[in-house]
Amino acid sequence: MHTRQLGQGLEVSAIGIGAMGMSMSYGPNPGDRDDMIGVLRYAVDQGVTFIDTAEVYGPYDNEVLVGEAIAPIRDRVVVATKFGWDIVDGKMVGTDSRPEQIRRVADASLQRLGVDAIDLFYQHRVDPAVPIEDVAGAVGELVAAGKVKHFGLSEAGAATIRRAHAVFPVTAVQSEYSLWTRDPEAEVLPTCAELGIGFVPFSPLGKGFLTGTVSADATFGSGEIRGRVPRFQPDNLRANQAVVDGVREVAAARGATPGQVALAWLLSRHPSIVPIPGTRRRERVDENAGSTTVALSADDIATLDALAAVVAGNRYDDSGMAMVGL
Repeated sequence: MHTRQLGQGLEVSAIGIGAMGMSMSYGPNPGDRDDMIGVLRYAVDQGVTFIDTAEVYGPYDNEVLVGEAIAPIRDRVVVATKFGWDIVDGKMVGTDSRPEQIRRVADASLQRLGVDAIDLFYQHRVDPAVPIEDVAGAVGELVAAGKVKHFGLSEAGAATIRRAHAVFPVTAVQSEYSLWTRDPEAEVLPTCAELGIGFVPFSPLGKGFLTGTVSADATFGSGEIRGRVPRFQPDNLRANQAVVDGVREVAAARGATPGQVALAWLLSRHPSIVPIPGTRRRERVDENAGSTTVALSADDIATLDALAAVVAGNRYDDSGMAMVGL
């Protein structure tokens, strides 16, 4: 697999892997922890060098899982984790990006991951109660101390990115971005390109929807994140099948899968874009990695671009949308 550069010269594989689903959010958690460790190591063997986790995934369990997986291959991977939540009794009760909290989380994440330094440390969500300048300064101090190598932001707006970058260089911005979530295109992507900041799309396959494996009559349990997402409510889900149909048509013409086309479209947007699809299966690792060889024509891209116009429903509920783009 070829590599790409985020900001500040950080080089990673063109496709990363999001580890969240190995611990939470997508139905019953896998029973075999060793198998999940095996999937992560398999991904690295296939050239995937960029692994994404966070303290809140579990919470905490996912960092431990990733730490165990990378222990024998630490020199081959770039690990990203995140801070910014107030976690009480295993639940998020609000944001907390006070400098003292950032330092506490960094120390705890280093221990759980079993590493000497966090390669990329994201603020998970912007904290309205803490000036972003204070956040950037705190992470800058961690970099100076050798505990962190790079600073990132997640779901931040363009103005916040600029303010943070003026205090300490931002290496990457992570936000939801895919064929059916185009929000970053108006302001965030141009800002990142201008400032030399990499962009990391999470949910690049639309929480599995863009793979074509979610049927129009699918239902989701109470522990499933998609059960709370407006786009996956019955009427919207049926309407959104038109998006998948369009992706399938391009995929059939290119001899690729719908998921590979969705990832190839993202890769075509800018050379500093690095998607991080999540999976629990080796065959999906192979499929996602194969997206780097899918060549889309100008007509393909125009067809795919047009699909955003038919998307029904928001990507988060009201409380989730209130925390985006601050």
